[in-house]
Amino acid sequence: MTRYVNDLKLSQFVQNVFLSFGIRREDALICADNLVLADLRGIPSHGVARLRRYVDGMANGTILPLNQPEVVREAPSTATIDGRAGLGQLVGHFSTRKAIEKAQKTGVGIVVARNSNHYGIAGYYTQMMLDAGLLGLSMTNTAPLVVPTFGRKMIIGTNPISLTAPTKRNRPFFLDMATSVVPRGKLEVYDRLDKDMPQGWAVDSKGLMTTDATEVLKNMIARLGGGILPLGGEGELYGGYKGYGIALLVDILCGVLSGGAYADMVDVRGPGGKGQPALVAHFFMALNIENFVEMDIFQEKMDDLIDRLKESEKAEGQQRIYVHGEKEYELYEKHKSSGVPLEEPVYNSLKAIAGERGVAFELE
Repeated sequence: MTRYVNDLKLSQFVQNVFLSFGIRREDALICADNLVLADLRGIPSHGVARLRRYVDGMANGTILPLNQPEVVREAPSTATIDGRAGLGQLVGHFSTRKAIEKAQKTGVGIVVARNSNHYGIAGYYTQMMLDAGLLGLSMTNTAPLVVPTFGRKMIIGTNPISLTAPTKRNRPFFLDMATSVVPRGKLEVYDRLDKDMPQGWAVDSKGLMTTDATEVLKNMIARLGGGILPLGGEGELYGGYKGYGIALLVDILCGVLSGGAYADMVDVRGPGGKGQPALVAHFFMALNIENFVEMDIFQEKMDDLIDRLKESEKAEGQQRIYVHGEKEYELYEKHKSSGVPLEEPVYNSLKAIAGERGVAFELE
């Protein structure tokens, strides 16, 4: 069963949950905006279904919600941020604002952050750069969920990348993707629905492909082997090694460049399997387009690029070629009108959280 709930009520509920931990109202709003935007854009794997993760992390001390990010190294165009094990959304928001400020002053703003937590969808931060009239890039490493090509142990993250670029006539270009075949959240969706996932998404503890999302998730949690495949899939035939390489690119720019954690150093369990700060690292780059070319020319060329793609010949039986971001923009408009779809397990999880935190549960 799917329930459709008002996005403003959903956002207020999520804010209230974060407020119950004593964080500032403006910080609660950032966290709620981040999660609800994912659902509005049709990315439920990173939406309010993740609220349980943050609630448990704040409750058990692996996320320190009152800690504010701190600048530890800075130059005119760059900065390094220590997230101090705080909420990833707040670290990401702080770092993005810093990158925007630097780009507006010098033309380029590059900010890296370490000692953070899961920061939601990467596109939340590139949207901030887009809104400021800048070209935006954001990346993050994640807990080790992906097996390297020819491996069977999770050692790298799904390591997403987002890039946004402004246009005039068309919707802005909006890339937001994992460097794995799918993010972990997609497996969780199939697990919640008790359905087989598509062949080619993940491998079992022996490194063999499987469609059993529940088994893979259990193995991932217990670190028994197996995990998600890199973009391109198993082996080398369809370029899985390329997805593996792009994931390492993200790890280098996020974890190594920030002096933080990378690969299987991220989200490591402490003694006895006890949770501890995740040490996630991020990368943000904002570019002032006018430092390279006139904005009008850039936007005209972006529109021309998009037009050339969309007007090119379609495959037999296909009516439309999409450009990155189009589906998400269309789903956003639909969900603003019809409501945010929540599967029953997610709805029930939110209701349970409301009871635990003493927060009113009024979504419909």
